[in-house]
Amino acid sequence: MRIAFALCLFAILSSLAAAQEREPAAARRPQQPPALTEYKGRVIAQTMHYAGAPWLVRDNREQEERCSLMLTNLGVKPGMNICDMGCGNGFYTLQLAKMVGERGHLYAVDIQPEMLKLLKERASKQGVKNYSPILGTFTDPKLPKEKIDLILLVDVYHEFSHPEQMLAAMRESLAPGGLIALVEYRAEDPEVPIKPEHKMTKEQILKELPANGFKLAKEFDRLPWQHLMFFGRDEEWKPAKE
Repeated sequence: MRIAFALCLFAILSSLAAAQEREPAAARRPQQPPALTEYKGRVIAQTMHYAGAPWLVRDNREQEERCSLMLTNLGVKPGMNICDMGCGNGFYTLQLAKMVGERGHLYAVDIQPEMLKLLKERASKQGVKNYSPILGTFTDPKLPKEKIDLILLVDVYHEFSHPEQMLAAMRESLAPGGLIALVEYRAEDPEVPIKPEHKMTKEQILKELPANGFKLAKEFDRLPWQHLMFFGRDEEWKPAKE
């Protein structure tokens, strides 16, 4: 009886193992959490399609947004490791790469391979080599742990479909004393000619970042259209229990 039972059990286990082998590898991977359409009362905007990339390098962007003023006030120094999150075609990536010099490095993250291709073409023309293009996912920017001195997010955070996972990953990537520089169009100002879902108020930003382990370090309020807010890790923060 015992021998028959053992043989039966062995047959069942062998059958289960064979079924698992036949199961596609993708089906056995951890499932990505569902994308959000709203977060803490804010509608999440759709990601800008790569077909709109020319708008990122439009001739009047400096006049409208004072990009150079923003860059001057980021605190960038030679030798820093910086991430341009949602880099697009590299409008800021290439400028920052030149600012950090040969001893510094730029991590250019985007979820659209077409954007990274455009970045590579522009970098090649300008002779910029101190950067790494990274194809991230909706939940993971694939940055090295505890190495990034500054993460710049220009008008991109509001498009994150998985804000909590992305903020957690960015938090892990920050070096000691590292900062996130969040740039978002001002929703408080109806004169800013941007669709409402692509704008954020300071109040909303302060609902989201501190709830995910960040504390406000400083602000710069002299950009014509955008908020510029800097956040560091809140070392006393503890994740909320589910």
